[in-house]
Amino acid sequence: MGNLRNKVQLIGNVGQDPVITDFENGKRMVRVNLATNDHYKNAEGERITNTEWHTLIGWGKLVDIVEGFVTKGKEIAVEGKLTYRSYEDKEGNKRYVTEVVVSEILLLGGNNED
Repeated sequence: MGNLRNKVQLIGNVGQDPVITDFENGKRMVRVNLATNDHYKNAEGERITNTEWHTLIGWGKLVDIVEGFVTKGKEIAVEGKLTYRSYEDKEGNKRYVTEVVVSEILLLGGNNED
């Protein structure tokens, strides 16, 4: 179980077209927003959908896969690890960011934009 220390698996739909950044050193990064839905019934028996948004980051060959096949609405499954970082914005306020650094991606059903 040693490889389960920081492991995230998500299945969801891409919220907008991926954003690819090319760096001067030749490295490429892709950023994807992923929506996951959880469904439950409230006390009145109504079906409630709770949507959570996750920021995904990918490097290397993963960028090529996402660039060629992933668009807004596409259902994907990913595996990776949680990372946390902080930075100062233009006003000097400290901001915190949680991201999933993706190590594997699986392309699932078609686009679900409807």
